[in-house]
Amino acid sequence: MDPVRTCVGCRARASRSALLRVVHTESRLVVDDGGSMPGRGAWVHPQRSCVELALQRRAFVRALRVPGPLDTQTLEERLNSYGNQVNGSK
Repeated sequence: MDPVRTCVGCRARASRSALLRVVHTESRLVVDDGGSMPGRGAWVHPQRSCVELALQRRAFVRALRVPGPLDTQTLEERLNSYGNQVNGSK
């Protein structure tokens, strides 16, 4: 049985394999593909709507317990590449 986590964007519960783990490194959000990076992690669906909702609600800042804003460029680039892979384009 796969562990269940809660998406910080839509607040829906899903299996760990259906979500992306995001950690903060040097004030920027980084996707943790292996699920083994140190520190607190936040879980989010790999969909733009969930990520935008989490950013709007400042859910990453609360879940990761960091003061101040976080750089989301790395996360956004990852979502763009993930969307391209799903759609079949390059």
